[in-house]
Amino acid sequence: MMRSLFFLVWLTASLNATAIVRLPKLIGDGMVLQHNVPLKIWGWANPDEEITLRFNKLKLSATAAADSSWSIILPAQKAGGIHSMTINNITLNNITFGDVWLCSGQSNMELPIYRVIDLYREEIIGAENPMIRMFAVQSQYNYNYSEKDIKGGEWKALTPENVLNFSAVAYFFAQEIYNKYQIPIGLIHAAYGGSPVEAWLDEASLQQFPNHVKTLQQFKNQAYCDSIWRSDNERNHQWHSLLNKNDRGFGEWYKEDIDTKDWGAMYIPSYWADQPTGLGTTNGVIWFRKNFKVSSSMVGKVAELRLGCIVDADSAFINGVYVGNITYQYPPRIYKVPAGLLKEGENTITVRVISNTGNGGFVPDKFYRITTNTDTIDLKGIWHFKLGTDMPALAAQTFFQWKPAGLYNGMIAPLENYAVKGVIWYQGESNTENPSEYRQSFPALIKLWRTKWNNPTMPFLYVQLANFMQAHNMPAESNWAELRNVQRETLSLPNTGMAVAIDIGEWNDIHPLNKKEVGYRLALWARKIAYNDKRVIASGPLYQSMTVKGNKVMLSFSDVGSGLKPVEKLKGFAIADTDGKFVWAYATIENNKVVVWSDEVANPVEVRYAWSNNPEEANLYNKEGLPASPFTTKKHKK
Repeated sequence: MMRSLFFLVWLTASLNATAIVRLPKLIGDGMVLQHNVPLKIWGWANPDEEITLRFNKLKLSATAAADSSWSIILPAQKAGGIHSMTINNITLNNITFGDVWLCSGQSNMELPIYRVIDLYREEIIGAENPMIRMFAVQSQYNYNYSEKDIKGGEWKALTPENVLNFSAVAYFFAQEIYNKYQIPIGLIHAAYGGSPVEAWLDEASLQQFPNHVKTLQQFKNQAYCDSIWRSDNERNHQWHSLLNKNDRGFGEWYKEDIDTKDWGAMYIPSYWADQPTGLGTTNGVIWFRKNFKVSSSMVGKVAELRLGCIVDADSAFINGVYVGNITYQYPPRIYKVPAGLLKEGENTITVRVISNTGNGGFVPDKFYRITTNTDTIDLKGIWHFKLGTDMPALAAQTFFQWKPAGLYNGMIAPLENYAVKGVIWYQGESNTENPSEYRQSFPALIKLWRTKWNNPTMPFLYVQLANFMQAHNMPAESNWAELRNVQRETLSLPNTGMAVAIDIGEWNDIHPLNKKEVGYRLALWARKIAYNDKRVIASGPLYQSMTVKGNKVMLSFSDVGSGLKPVEKLKGFAIADTDGKFVWAYATIENNKVVVWSDEVANPVEVRYAWSNNPEEANLYNKEGLPASPFTTKKHKK
């Protein structure tokens, strides 16, 4: 009996002595901790286990609770330094203190440096700064409860090896802030492509949106999710299996010796519905071929094939040899052509394009070429094409990550103990179908995150939707403009800032390359709000009020800086009478106000500016070079 009792005491003591303290993924080597604020260091251990944290001359203790959790408050620390920290048997190295920014949203925040390298190659290659570090939160979602920790990730310093995987917006933002204040910058990158705002809200915040609550309750049922997953996979598999089975060119038309005399002709780049091809909006497989000549100077060299962007999927072959493929429409097609594949004289490129739904084709105004270090072959022009098979449109798959509360529970809730300076946010494209709901859901997100971080004035800086899609030559309704206006109205919340981007988008790409200017404009707001530099002009003109005199409307703006920038002819203004019909208006600058009128409108009641998906004509700026936000003078009903 005594031996048994002794053994149990010994076993318990041994287990306690060897118990492993577990830390959240964010707390690790190379982390940047927020300076000048008390910091919660937390984790898990056996219940009642003693936790000891040693940092510099400090020794702090805690006891693990019944649920295994523990936390210790580290007193506020100055910025800088390289430190170590020991927590029981764990030693953390290369820790520094600075400003930590949470970088979230959808794909334009997620977009890595390597996707925009064409614009910034010289300044990016070799970039190195050990005081700028990023933690990429691995994607996960949960409908039923908030996760305690994220799936994985590690702090990575800005080095030539790491830089290409940094979020481009976050990178340029961090560079601006570091260059100005010379303190370490930590970036917690928690974004997910295509995500709507409701995916980043918790269940309590969703209660004001019954449709999203209903969806959430459905997806809490694992059996329901499994049935959708199986159905989606089966449908996708059957569609592609039938497509490959029926494709007349499958396994054949990529070869060099194919006779194309009976193939059609089409100008590339373009969408085939826009060309006299007879294809219309055909979905399925279309094969494309083009012959091109190679000079002796290119032979034996590694080359790069650029095929812009293709809707939806493609596989590319040169001289019958496969060189790459992309399975969805957005990424740029950049394929390596191995040395020795190009031959002097006549060569052939073949591209098998799969259109799942909608209007397939090669996106215009992109690079279509083959390059070496000395030569370039332009591939734009007439290509031959032939239909492999037509197919019914493939129904869209279910993106589980986009459902309400999923990303909040999986990727944000586990971060909330980690102190941050503020948030930079680039999202909204996925909510353009319902801008009126965004008027409630976006402010709800800002308020929720501030509450969870226990910081009601936490800086929240965001990017307004960029210009996108074809421009219109007549005033028209636009959900993108509506949502931009909602984003502008959200500036009524304290300590928010909005980077206007209607002049740096691309009509043919929802992922515009110019992320440097976006980062710069976000950094201007950070300097003004987070770093309290009131001298900074952070914004272009923001509409404030209107006064009607006869058939003219006088518009007043805040954030005019040193004045509205004079232009020969203001563009982008439309005006409406009581009938609600908008026409283009004349506009002039008078005493830092804008006067708007039209001879067609006798009794103006509403003015709009830059009110379209792609307001490429809009040209109102302040003298600091920052663009005015799109707006309507009409007040929405609350």
